[in-house]
Amino acid sequence: MRLARRRSCALLWLFVVVAGFVTALLASHPLAAQAAATIPIPQINIGVSPATKPTDVALSLQILLLLTVLTLAPTLLVLVTSFTRIVVVLSFVRTALGTQGVPPTQVLVGLALFLTFFVMNPVITDINKNALQPYLSNSISQTVALDRAQKPLRGFMFRQTREKDIALFYTLAKEQKPPAVQADVPTYILIPAFVISELKTAFEIGFAIYVPFIVIDMVVASVLLSMGMMMIPPVLISLPFKILIFLLVDGWNLTVLALFQSFK
Repeated sequence: MRLARRRSCALLWLFVVVAGFVTALLASHPLAAQAAATIPIPQINIGVSPATKPTDVALSLQILLLLTVLTLAPTLLVLVTSFTRIVVVLSFVRTALGTQGVPPTQVLVGLALFLTFFVMNPVITDINKNALQPYLSNSISQTVALDRAQKPLRGFMFRQTREKDIALFYTLAKEQKPPAVQADVPTYILIPAFVISELKTAFEIGFAIYVPFIVIDMVVASVLLSMGMMMIPPVLISLPFKILIFLLVDGWNLTVLALFQSFK
């Protein structure tokens, strides 16, 4: 046992001596010295210095505004696009089927996201053509680009928003009656009016989807009751029938078609 320990210690010391010798040899080699001289180690400095020009202050504010917009990007996606209506309707479909977590929430959200890009494609194309590309080529200023970008987006929201909802937020804001021209409606009133209009439309579509599945549940419950099988949950029997009927009528195709036809 002692002999084995002595051999292990001897091997360890031999490894240390050889490693030190190799390190010293490499450090003294002229190629190593030349590489150290030609490849400097970078130095990173992070600091905050006072602004000496008005342009420095403007640049700092623009960076802060850009970071704020990036933070609020998911919220803007939900509130000013068709995402709200699509994801609510898809959630109604899953609840009406009674499949609980199938399809998973991640799948529904991903599908709603891509359907949103499909619906908003004309608006995105208009913004890219008339606002983003001229701004990147320095043909227009940032203010003009933002003004051009919001016009097609506001036009889309106005087509989906009910006048009753716009009048509601004018009343809550204690302002005058809604103007006759859409361009005079401020964005902070248009966005919440658009959101509640989208929710109402989504619930109307969801109700139309829910009714056939309720009928199936009622028929199955009546049949089980007439057969005296009261101890069997009707949902357990109606679930396969609902899935079968949904597949026979190509339910996902009809749902997506109804969604696209609901947008003006």
